Amino acid sequence: MDLQILPVTTSKEKVKDENQLVFGKQYTDRMLIMEYDKGQGWHSARIQPYGPISLDPAAMVLHYSQEIFEGLKVFRRPDGSLSMFRPADNITRFNRSAERMCMPEVDETFFLDAMLELIRLEADWVPRSAGTSLYVRPTMIATEPMLGVRPADQYLCYVILSPVGPYYKGGIAPVKIWISDFYVRATEGGTGEAKTGGNYAASLYAAKEAAESGYDQVLWLDAKEKRFVEEVGSMNMLFLYDGKIVTSPLHGTVLDGITRRSVLTLVKEMGYEIEERALSVDEILEGAGNGRLQEAFGAGTAVVISPVGSFCYKNNCVQLGDGKPGKLTMELYNMLTAIQYGKQEDRHNWITLL
Repeated sequence: MDLQILPVTTSKEKVKDENQLVFGKQYTDRMLIMEYDKGQGWHSARIQPYGPISLDPAAMVLHYSQEIFEGLKVFRRPDGSLSMFRPADNITRFNRSAERMCMPEVDETFFLDAMLELIRLEADWVPRSAGTSLYVRPTMIATEPMLGVRPADQYLCYVILSPVGPYYKGGIAPVKIWISDFYVRATEGGTGEAKTGGNYAASLYAAKEAAESGYDQVLWLDAKEKRFVEEVGSMNMLFLYDGKIVTSPLHGTVLDGITRRSVLTLVKEMGYEIEERALSVDEILEGAGNGRLQEAFGAGTAVVISPVGSFCYKNNCVQLGDGKPGKLTMELYNMLTAIQYGKQEDRHNWITLL
């Protein structure tokens, strides 16, 4: 499949103060798009001006939620060059999500090359200030107009770009987490491991309740016993417990996070033992009190590493240590961001230079 590049006649005005960039509010001049028809496969790949897409009111994505997406970033390095963090892993995960949602897979090499070409064309949109980046959102939706519950025969795949400011505008700060004892995010056999919109839609009500009560995030428990922690809505969770790194195993209800993978590689090299097991709520509450739970942090593309200051479960709230980011948490944050921005050697071939 060839990639067609269409001209852009007008350019949008960029935000002058990059520290005022709001996540997901501004988009670049171009987008990558390609179409799929059963029997024909993917076709009509093109980079075109950013703009609305036309959907039939009966498009199956609107009725049966066949939709997947990814999220990754482009970083501007000290010498002005651009890099991405493990983009091939994101595309592989994109295809795993597609398989789970009965959607057609993309050619990973072609899709990565086309996405990199889009970013090169939009290079001026990559912010230059410390902590800023260009967020990349690949998406696939079912477009066939059909009111019937089955996999669609037509799809649209596209990539849009959004310049984003520093996640922590006032410096990295611990979050206050509410552990849900009623709502659940995913069940075994469900779509929890796929990056699909329905998972996030299901989390909104609990997140709204948590925010109204003063919490920053919701930590989800397993659906069967509502006892073992799984992940926070936008992050995988990791714990420094008894001197070991403990994190929920990947058994179909937890997203296989790219940042999570990277963290596990780094902590193993640092000499930490890793336990992929589900930590219970009791272990969290008791461990925070007796010191066995030394640190906890989330890992994800948007935040990189997010320190946890406290957990609240029902009417019991516990603080971790002095409530400040832990030593290991900060080491990992500084290490990962240094690799991403080209300030530290990439010994794992995680970086793709543009």
